[in-house]
Amino acid sequence: MESKVNYSENDNESKVKKFNKRAFISIAMFVSLIGLPYSGIMSHELQFEAMTQERHFWMSVHNMSALLFIIFAMFHFFYNWRSLLNYIKKGKIIISKEGILAIILVVFFVGIFSSHVFHVG
Repeated sequence: MESKVNYSENDNESKVKKFNKRAFISIAMFVSLIGLPYSGIMSHELQFEAMTQERHFWMSVHNMSALLFIIFAMFHFFYNWRSLLNYIKKGKIIISKEGILAIILVVFFVGIFSSHVFHVG
């Protein structure tokens, strides 16, 4: 769904674009995603300190970024539901070799990175 440009029929008014909700949601989801890794790393670095103002700040940034990402991801899913259903109905959802490799790499690296929890202590 693209924005449409409406022209005035009576006189030479400036072009008016409709507000594109899908673009807004996608950009907001992306911006909130950008804040997650850095704030997560900072929270991890400060985890053993007392509840300082800096630690509280980074925890708040991380938590709000995550919450906004989830909210905008749900809206993104809602606004793109029709497209997803069309892919399912037409049988176009096929996991390619690239998709399988991406899934394997993500699961592997997340597993390796998070497994340090079981070796600490």
